[in-house]
Amino acid sequence: MSPATQTKTNSHSLDSAIAPRSVRLLLALWFLGGKDVNQRKVSDRLKVGGKKSPDCDELYARLEREEAIEVAKKKVSITNKGIELLGQGLQSSDLAIEGTIVGSWMAKALLKWIQQSDVSVNGAATNGKVAHSEITSYEEFKPEALKLFEKLDKGYNYSGLVPIWHMRRELGDRVGRVEFSDWMMEMQAEQKFYLQGGEAREATEDQKRDSITNEIRGLLFFASKES
Repeated sequence: MSPATQTKTNSHSLDSAIAPRSVRLLLALWFLGGKDVNQRKVSDRLKVGGKKSPDCDELYARLEREEAIEVAKKKVSITNKGIELLGQGLQSSDLAIEGTIVGSWMAKALLKWIQQSDVSVNGAATNGKVAHSEITSYEEFKPEALKLFEKLDKGYNYSGLVPIWHMRRELGDRVGRVEFSDWMMEMQAEQKFYLQGGEAREATEDQKRDSITNEIRGLLFFASKES
């Protein structure tokens, strides 16, 4: 079935009267990372004339009923169904880009959507998981890195010494190489992580390259946290 046919026949399509606004909300949420995003950040993308959109609360309630999003403690996440609905909505000719092309967050988000290699035409992630957007600031990076540390530590039994190269590769294209290294060092400065050399004789050259090299301390291979 082609994407166009699927959009027409899928019973979960958004109501056309609110589709453009709903699509903007879903797009904003996806662009901001898709999971456990501060609800205020998403709402800011929907402001009208610098003020909160009057239908904002209604949109959240509607999309939550549609099981397109999950809201908990003022944090909102997009579901796989929401990704699917977003993909359908982006095919609608009613969706307009607000503001200038250069400065519009929508233009950037749409370009990112097109460039995402793991997002299919109808919006569903090919690996069955929610696709995540680019990490563009240290404040976005910090919670992602902490969650990733815990995930890798438990999943690979690293006993509290998680290889930096593994974290870098897991984040992939979501964060630039320079930004990853700088932000990991910044987290060390805040005592969120402790970066250390340790035993890396069996490491490959690629793994060493994907670690962090410091001018003073040399190769930093592992990240750890205070127990």
